[in-house]
Order: sequence, then C-alpha cells, then structure tokens
Amino acid sequence: MTDEFGSNDWLVDEMRRRWLDSPASVGPAWRAMFEGNGMVERPGEAAPPPIPTEVPTPSAPAKPAPKPAPKASADTDEEAPEGASPMRGVAARIAERMEDSLAVPTATSVRSVPAKLLEVNRKILNNHLSRSPGGGKVSFTHLIGWAVVRALADRPTMNVAYTAVGDTPHLIKHEEVNLGIAVDLPRKDGSRSLLVPNIKGADRMGFVEFWRSYEDVIRRVRDNKITPEDFAGTTVSLTNPGTLGTVQSVPRLMDDHGIIVGVGAIAHPPAFEAADPEFLARMGIGRVITLTSTYDHRVIQGAQSGELLGQIHDFLLGKDGFYDEIFTSMEVPYTPARWAKDDNPTPGSPAWSEKQAKVLRMIDYYRERGHLIADLDPLRQEAPTMPMELDPLSYGLTIWDLDREFGTGGLLGRQVMPLGEILGVMRDAYCRTLAIEYMHIQQPERKAWLQERLEVAGGSELNRERKIEILRDLNQADAFERFLHTKYIGQKRFSLEGGETLIPALRSLLHAAADDNMDDVVIGMAHRGRLSVLANVVGKSYAEVFREFMGDDNEAENEELEVGSGDVKYHLGASGTHRRGHREVGVHVVANPSHLEAVDPVLEGIVRAKQDRLPRRGQYLVLPVLLHGDAAFSGQGVVVETLHLSLLKGYRTGGTVHIVINNQVGFTTSAREARSSLYATDVAKTVNAPIFHVNGDDPEGTARAVELAFAYRQAFHTDVVIDMVCYRRRGHNEGDEPSYTQPLMYRLIDRHPVVRELYLSRLVASGDLTQEEALALVAEFDSLLGEAFDETKELPAPGSAGSVPDPDPILVESAVERSTLEDLTGLLSTP
Repeated sequence: MTDEFGSNDWLVDEMRRRWLDSPASVGPAWRAMFEGNGMVERPGEAAPPPIPTEVPTPSAPAKPAPKPAPKASADTDEEAPEGASPMRGVAARIAERMEDSLAVPTATSVRSVPAKLLEVNRKILNNHLSRSPGGGKVSFTHLIGWAVVRALADRPTMNVAYTAVGDTPHLIKHEEVNLGIAVDLPRKDGSRSLLVPNIKGADRMGFVEFWRSYEDVIRRVRDNKITPEDFAGTTVSLTNPGTLGTVQSVPRLMDDHGIIVGVGAIAHPPAFEAADPEFLARMGIGRVITLTSTYDHRVIQGAQSGELLGQIHDFLLGKDGFYDEIFTSMEVPYTPARWAKDDNPTPGSPAWSEKQAKVLRMIDYYRERGHLIADLDPLRQEAPTMPMELDPLSYGLTIWDLDREFGTGGLLGRQVMPLGEILGVMRDAYCRTLAIEYMHIQQPERKAWLQERLEVAGGSELNRERKIEILRDLNQADAFERFLHTKYIGQKRFSLEGGETLIPALRSLLHAAADDNMDDVVIGMAHRGRLSVLANVVGKSYAEVFREFMGDDNEAENEELEVGSGDVKYHLGASGTHRRGHREVGVHVVANPSHLEAVDPVLEGIVRAKQDRLPRRGQYLVLPVLLHGDAAFSGQGVVVETLHLSLLKGYRTGGTVHIVINNQVGFTTSAREARSSLYATDVAKTVNAPIFHVNGDDPEGTARAVELAFAYRQAFHTDVVIDMVCYRRRGHNEGDEPSYTQPLMYRLIDRHPVVRELYLSRLVASGDLTQEEALALVAEFDSLLGEAFDETKELPAPGSAGSVPDPDPILVESAVERSTLEDLTGLLSTP
C-alpha cells in the first residue's frame, strides 16, 4: 500500500495505526484511502501532528535518569547493552528505511557556485514584492529549486528511477518532474522531524505558479493539513541543510528516487569569514553556495550528474534568460542584474578616476532619464527595457562594484556612498511608480528644490488614518460608478473606471490648499469622470445625480418637472466647501459646453477675476486646477495656447495644477498612433513645467505627486503637470465596445483588478487594515448609495437643466456713463 509514498511511507503506517485505533482521529482523505474507495483529497480538518521521518534527537534531560538494569531483548536471547531499549513504531520504520537505502549504489557530485548574482536579483525581486499589493518573499530555495526543475526538464534522462521485476532490472522514466521538498519541523520537546511532500508537474509551471505551489505545500505542512496525495509520486528531491549553516552534505537516497539535490549554506570561504567587509568588496570576494547531486548509479552516470550541476550553475549566473523569465513571470517591471567579470582599477590611477567620473555621470542621467524605466503603466503592456544611459554595465560598473564606495557629489549630504546605495536612492527617487521630469527646467534653484525633496533616504510613510481616508475615497469612486452602471444600463456617463485614483488625488490637493489657507480651488474639466468629481469631491448630492439619470428615461415626467435630458448632466458645474479640521476652502467645478478642452482659458479667466477681487492681490490665493485627457492634452491647440499665457503679466494666475487622466487611448486610437512624442505631457516642457508621471494604481504615490506639485506651485507660482497613467475600463462611452478597436489592451483590462481591490490587498497585507474592516467600509458606502437612490423620487422638481441663473450683480466704479455702456452692449450683441 505504501510503496508509492517513498520515504514518507512511515507516515502512512502511523496514520493507518491511528485509523485502526480510532477512525475519527485521522482526516477524511486518510480515512478514504484506508477504507479502500480510492478517494484522495485535501482534508477539511487538521490531521494529527506529523511524525518525524528521522529519529528524533531528544533534548537533554534536566537530571540524569536512573540507569535501567540490563535485560534481554524481547525478540532474541541476546542481552541488550546497558542503556539500550527496543525501537518500535516510527523509529523502527525509519531505521528499516535507512538500512534499505544502503542497498542503493549512490555517488555524489559536488559543485560550488558564486552566489552574488543570485543575491542581487533576489533583492530586486523582494524589493518589488514589498511594494506590491500581495506582498510575499522569494527565498534562495525558491530560485535554486526552480533552477533544478528547469535543468531536469532539459534533461529527461535524469528524471528516472530503478526497479527490479523479478530478477530483471528495469528503468522507470517519469513523464513529469514532481519535486519533493524536505521540510524541517521543530517539535515541542526539542527534537526535529522531516517531511517530504512534493510539487507535482513542476516542469509544466511558470515560476510564479511554482512559487505559489511551493508556498502552499509549506503552509499546509506547518498547519498539519497535508494529505496522502502530497507525498505520492516524488521523482526528485531537494534538501537544504544550508539553512542550518551546513556547507555541504551527502543525503541518503531512497530506493524509489533517482536523484536528490542538496543545497549548502551561502557563505564566504572560511578563510574570509572574519575579513573586513571593505576589504572583501575591494577584492571582489563574494559568497558561494555548494550544491550536491546524489544519484542512483544504476540509472544515472557521473557525467550526467556533473552536467546537471553545471546547468544549474549556468542558470544561477543568468544564462538562457533564467532571471528574465522569473522577472517576467513575477511581473517585475525592471530588467534583472547581469553577471559580469570584475574590473577594479587601482585607487588613484587614471582608470579609477574615469570610473568615478562615470558614476557621477550616471547619477545625472538618472535625474534626466530615470523615468524611462519607471513602473508607470498599470497594464504593463510593454516589456521592461534598460536604456544604455541607465545601465550600470554601460559605465563599466558590475555587481562587484555594488559594495564599493564612490563619490556622490553631495547626494543625501554624503560625499561617498556604496554604489548599491547610490543606485537605491536614485531608483527610489525616479524609477518607481512616481517619476519626475524636471531637468529641462532652466532655473537651477528650481531643480535643486526638487532634488532635495526627491533624493531622500527611505521616504515618508502615510499614517493609518490617511491610508483609510484614501481607501474610503476609492470605495466611493468605485461604488458610485458600479451603482450607475447597474441602475442605468446603457446610459452615457463617461465613467472614471480605471482612473478612480483621481478622487483621492483631488482630496489630497484640497487638503493641501486648505492647510495653506487658500480661498478657493476652481476646477475645469472635460466629461470623463465629471459625475464622480461632482458627487465625491464637490459634494453634489447622489440623489440629485440619480434624478438627472432618471430624467433620461422618463420623458413625460421630464416635461412636467422641467428636467433636461441628453448629455447635459456631464457638462454641468457645481460649488461646495471642503473642510479640513478648522480650515475650509471653497471648491468649484465650472460648466463646460465642450467634451474636451474649451474650458481651459475660461477657467483661467474665472480664476484671474477671482484673484483680482481679493484684497491680497499677488498672493494667488485662488488655485486653478485643469483636468485633461491624454489625447486632448497633446492634440488640442487650446492647451498649448493656454500654457503660453500662463507667465504673461496680464493673464497669469500664479500657476495651474494640470492633472492628465492618461487612459492611454484617445477615443479608439492608441498612444503610439496618436502622437510623435513619448509622453502626452511633453508639450508642457515649453513653459518649463515639472512633470510628475505616476502610476494610477498607486494611490499613495499619486497623493505624494499632488502634494509635491502643489508645494512647487506655491514656491514658484508656475504651472505643474501630473500625468496619472491609468486605463479606461469601458469604451469612450458606455455604449461602445472597445475590444473591437483595442483587443489586446482590453484583454489586459478585463483581467486587471480595480485599484480599490489592489489597495485593499496592500493595506491588509501590511496590517493596516483587517479584511472585516475593509468589507465594512465597502458595505457602508453601498448602503449610502442605496438610500440616496430611494430618496431620489422624493426630490422637489428641479429647474430646467438648460437654464443658467443670473449672476449676482457686482457694483463696479467706472468713468463711463451707464447709458453709453448699454448702447455699446446693444451694438455688440446685435447680429
């Protein structure tokens, strides 16, 4: 019964004994197997604690136990040595298996592999995962195990085992690689045990599936939820005694295996264990890892084993795209580090001085071009690349230089730093989900101002209250759009879906304006997302918004209530007040008769008029905010015309905050077919405006971009641009089917989770929020929308949506007679 479970068959014997004593003491999968119906499935209840596969080593007793009197063995007349006792049950079974293993003629190949590239690329992977919603970590064993699987997939003649049928030897060829993972389990009494479950079909997986399957197996072992199925059919095993500091081991090979790979500790050679780290860096001495391949010599030969370790060696040095495949599978938007030979000139030599100069040149290029490798596209439509000017290898800098110190030109106030730290600071500043273009600005003091705030160690972390506020905004934006989509099917609304981060971004901007004692924030925008901004930012009642939708479907009632129909609702404006503690600021969205950018100069005129009426002229206490689409920003002349008015004395408003809702498509046209420039925002460089590119799936990064942009506007009273890269979940309007014209993009969008879900996962993974708290926040807003919908029918009849109320009269002193002005107005208004 237990042959198929290999080295774990002792566990099957033990579970069967428990089942015979009490069927309820084992899980349903074990009961099904023992009852003979062939069922093998994951149990719904925890199995009893696993029993060790090795003889436990008991902890030392507090006091010596009294020595028992020697007595004869129960099975023989031979007298047992003093202190000996019979081995029974699990211990006897393990001893029997070890005796059986002596019949396997094994040999072992050994190979030492440089670990430097493995360490560097693992660090890149884990840094990225730490910023990702799901979190997690990649271990050295994950990467080495994957190299073993890849090597065996290329060498099927080693995925074999020996068996005998009668007196005739046979070779078993396995169709797939089932990788057994040796899992060490400490026990309460201080002893240790070992289980070897396997990952089935590992050679048919990508790395991310392998990583998740590995973690799933380990988790179920730790939680005592392992099943018989997890042990059956192992074809090769991986053991890692290196976690205990063991440099090299020759594990026992069971008679049902063809090969077992051992992984030793990652360490410097013993002669250098106490060496000065600076000396090790200067000499290019890295850590190494020792791998062993113990194989059944009846079916595998020494040359094959050596070639297997050689291929694993090559993989760990990055050959055959090993790390590229892993980075792609894990959706890491960067290229992996590369293996290269060390070149470390003598300090003070011309070659050394040239290398130092190249480091300073590279720092400047990261300031200028770092945005090219930033993680900006939520859909990740393009494979990551490494431009030559950002690749350390193009400067003669290798992984061996990462621990060596170079001059920085004053970065972080330090004159010298290790290259690894320099790259970390520059990439955190310019190459993550927030990237900034500012080196085109011609005023050095403005560039220095930005550098001081961007090139920092670590960065600031938002507090829990602010994170929950962002999540609430995302909840509101998402629930609002979903509600409209389900209640008013097919009606045009030009939803914000895919760009919901705009709502917390505007909230951050209003917070900053209130904190800086601004009087008003005036927003001009096109149709995309207008309804969400009116309801979730300005404060227009949900019931009023819903009533406007109901007007579209009830024409008879419209006539009675004088409610407008058509597309008026997403061109209307509104006013409200934003409160921040004891401060408040007025917030206004101006009406826009156009679907696009006609409102731009109108908004600037409104803001200039408001500023001229304030007693504190010249302080620019009214903030103009323009929301654009990416295609319109780069394609409409009125945008550039308005930008060029921004610094003229008669038109300036102290700087406009431009936010581009960059959904990467204009109506049905992709960006690459719509413009010649790299970014839609390149036109803003004509007025020396800094441009903040940010991934719309990173609400915290977007909030930081808004805060920096506002602070720059307040410091220098010039325009700033925020390019929020996102996507459009539906068509140009809700009646379009976008997959007809952009099938590849919308295949990605259909699989992409909404930003609220991504941010929620991030908060739960970081411990800022429990799943129950998050669901309660969503339910709270859904309930609010439902109540508003129910109240819609109770609203008083609104006035005609097409009419505009007369403005309040403004008394202005003038030297011109009123009658003269009236005559002039009549002439101007007569066709």
